[in-house]
Amino acid sequence: MAKVVIPAGLGQQFTGGKSEFDIDATSVRGVIRFLEDAFPGIGETIEIHMAVAVDGEIYHDPLLEPVGPDSEVYFLPRIGGGKNCTK
Repeated sequence: MAKVVIPAGLGQQFTGGKSEFDIDATSVRGVIRFLEDAFPGIGETIEIHMAVAVDGEIYHDPLLEPVGPDSEVYFLPRIGGGKNCTK
């Protein structure tokens, strides 16, 4: 089972404070689906506001990224910036 970690704030809002899970899934989409089934509303928040690191590699559009049984999946707040930033 993959080790899945969500930010503490997301845990407070949706999971009663739990921020680490062992989840049996083969893709990031499967991980999000599992979390959504267990904690309604968390899936949409993750998809809109979170980036994902799978085994140390950060993805901003990760839904189809594979997750192995020994993977570590971390959901991280997206970092703003780019051409629309002001100085």
